[in-house]
Amino acid sequence: MSNKLVLIDGNSILYRAFFALPLLNNDKGVYTNAVYGFTTMLLRILEEEKPTHMLVAFDAGKTTFRHATYKEYKGGRQKTPPELSEQFPLIKEVLDAFSIPHYQLEQYEADDIIGTLSAKGQDKAWDITVISGDKDMLQLVSDQVTVSLTKKGISNVEKYTPSYMVENMEITPEQIIDLKALMGDSSDNIPGVPGVGEKTATKLLKQYETLEKVYDHLDDISGKKLKENLVNYKDDAFMSKELVTINRSSPITISIDEIAYEDYQESKVSTVFKELGFQSLLNKMNDNADDGVEAEQAALTEIDVTIVEEVTEKMFTGNEALVVEMLGDNYHQSAIEGLGIVNEQGSYFIPTEVALTSKAFKKWAEDEGNKKSVFDAKQTLVALLRHDIHIKGITFDMLLTSYLLNPSDNHHDIPAIGQRMGKTDVLFDEEVYGKGAKIKVPEQTVLAEHIVRKTNILYGLKDEMEEQLKSNEQDVLCKELEMPLTLILGEMEHLGVQVDTARLEEIGEGLKGRLDTLKQEVYELAGEIFNINSPKQLGVVLFENLKLPVIKKTKTGYSTAADVLEKLESEHEIIPKLLLYRQLGKLQSTYIEGLLKVVDKDTNKIHTRFNQALTQTGRLSSIEPNLQNIPIRLEEGRKIRQAFVPAKKDWIMFSADYSQIELRVLAHIAKDEKLVAAFKAGLDIHTQTAMDVFHVDKADVTDNMRRQAKAVNFGIVYGISDYGLSQNLGITRKEAKQFIERYFASYPDVKAYMDNIVQEAKHQGYVTTLMNRRRYLPDITSRNFNQRSFAERTAMNTPIQGSAADVIKKAMIDLHGKLIDEKLEARMLLQVHDELIIEAPKEELDQLIEIVPAIMEHTVALNVPLKVDYSYGKSWFDAK
Repeated sequence: MSNKLVLIDGNSILYRAFFALPLLNNDKGVYTNAVYGFTTMLLRILEEEKPTHMLVAFDAGKTTFRHATYKEYKGGRQKTPPELSEQFPLIKEVLDAFSIPHYQLEQYEADDIIGTLSAKGQDKAWDITVISGDKDMLQLVSDQVTVSLTKKGISNVEKYTPSYMVENMEITPEQIIDLKALMGDSSDNIPGVPGVGEKTATKLLKQYETLEKVYDHLDDISGKKLKENLVNYKDDAFMSKELVTINRSSPITISIDEIAYEDYQESKVSTVFKELGFQSLLNKMNDNADDGVEAEQAALTEIDVTIVEEVTEKMFTGNEALVVEMLGDNYHQSAIEGLGIVNEQGSYFIPTEVALTSKAFKKWAEDEGNKKSVFDAKQTLVALLRHDIHIKGITFDMLLTSYLLNPSDNHHDIPAIGQRMGKTDVLFDEEVYGKGAKIKVPEQTVLAEHIVRKTNILYGLKDEMEEQLKSNEQDVLCKELEMPLTLILGEMEHLGVQVDTARLEEIGEGLKGRLDTLKQEVYELAGEIFNINSPKQLGVVLFENLKLPVIKKTKTGYSTAADVLEKLESEHEIIPKLLLYRQLGKLQSTYIEGLLKVVDKDTNKIHTRFNQALTQTGRLSSIEPNLQNIPIRLEEGRKIRQAFVPAKKDWIMFSADYSQIELRVLAHIAKDEKLVAAFKAGLDIHTQTAMDVFHVDKADVTDNMRRQAKAVNFGIVYGISDYGLSQNLGITRKEAKQFIERYFASYPDVKAYMDNIVQEAKHQGYVTTLMNRRRYLPDITSRNFNQRSFAERTAMNTPIQGSAADVIKKAMIDLHGKLIDEKLEARMLLQVHDELIIEAPKEELDQLIEIVPAIMEHTVALNVPLKVDYSYGKSWFDAK
């Protein structure tokens, strides 16, 4: 079987992926759009090409041997956006996970590495595929080498062979360098001959074959201006030919045998996908559960496990470690498989039925005086509340402690924590239970031993982890903020939020009606009936029948992606209707049908789960369903909140929302006099910024000026670059750069804060929030510019975002306590970004109006006032 060598132009593909996909970032704030696009293409390449040898080549730096010939080579290129630069190290991590070799060589370009390796592959008579977005690579095409060029993005490639080039370009692969020599290349700043474009260059080469022969036949060339330019720019033409010629004998230090490729380990790839937040790619990977559980279990050190048949009070010492074992992430639905208890007397496994029917267990669990160490207090609370056991006395939460100590780590289950801290005598859950469709509960002795091993790790590491918290001065953050909050969140989750399913279904029916009407309007405008949801059929209607300009093509036809349709919005009235049809369709499928699926059939409530140990900034997020993400830009989206109602008749929904909390935190941390004064005076901060940035009076601030000022204000908080701001506002990078410079000129202390926090991070290796939450930045002193720049941006942002998160969390604790102290029936239901949602009897409204804003505005003392807006009504929609 012939060897198959695949060579990928790393820089070219990553650039194309970056500009082809929206500027997206994961929950850590890391930009990942280019890496995601590259990885998607990589998976397709592995599947289609099935390489035996493979390498991804990268440029080593800005300077190459070509600069010695022409120092302006590639001059004039815009600086690489930092949002892209930061992704180069990430793609190399992905390649390492896939076990795909990657290589770069000082003074040489990726093209030269690929050219050299393809020549070596040809010598061995291998089948070779080169993948790039750079037409210069076409000079490598031969009977053995196919060059696949990406077309307008990365989802579609065009395969070039010698015959294909002659048929479609009317030149041979060898003539590519002559073509580029004549026409030049503005993207690489290669001069060529002025006035000679692709058409003229092709015509000359069809007639004379090479650049040299063109000059041999100058007297035969017609066209006075053309001949004049050829004569005057002869040196440029021959220099250009030298510049575009790929060096196929570069001094690479990697042999072709070293880039053999077999396959990748799914576990390694899964780990990096999880870290990057590539859930859709994770879902595509096959589950390969390890069935050798019993053999591995037997290899572990033996431990004594007492399987309890009856719980007695003598089992407890008042200082226990407890693990309530559940399979699956959704502890609102998953069954308890068993319980582990470890104390100084011994290690116990309690079968579920024994524990939940035992009065002695319930008495111990609900006794505040019995100290309990658990892995996840919220999960434990909710799991037991479902069985009418309200656990109290939790003094240690391993999950939260690990999260505070290692906020950048995604793996906080007991085996992973134990492994990090030197305790390796336990298997990972997947090794015991399997995963995906293969998940199953093992027989009792295996189950008991696994649960008790985990409980022993919890019991054994508690003191050490608490000491680490104290050493970091984070014990107060854990004990007084995160742990009280986790129990409040558990109660909120268990309580759930009431859903008027009839109203939700009614909204759904209304959406169906709107969708049917829009569909008919689209048919009328198209002049025919077709499947609107078929990109292929829609492409024919738009680009062949209606003759709209083609923006992008795919392997199966025309692209009808959202970004394509948005560019065509003013071209035809069918486009806005199609865009609205898609938006309403997503509302119908994701939010109407999606929410109805997760409503508890017995109570008509939704029980979301709050992630408290996920984001590195400390922000809460919610899942299954994500109630923080209900779209509210469309009226139809906002109406979905009409279905979220109080659980009792004659109650109301009350909403309290922090106003511009991150900007207020920025003013406090940066101590910028102008910013502080604006907030103290109660000014509209976006109008004030517009006045400062545009140098106009308040009366002259237009809506567009305020919009741009708002983008700058919030962009500064996130360490936005000129590229990012230009994308947000639809302006040039130069204009965006000027906005940012004017902002810093207006608020110099903000600039000083940004500079100082980066230096502080370099000195101590981390930054902190107002309440001492840490975020470690190991790359802050990296020699790698890409890694360092991301760390610097993170250093600027984390104290602001993280402090805002701390403030809201403390407000929830204070408010929860106040509602209890006042003996009110009102209770918190949801936290959505900077907003708290409460349900309460109508008669408590006056007290809520007095209590809630006062508690939230005074939960911490800043040198600017916190401001809370509130509203209320018969549903969440009415309260907003």
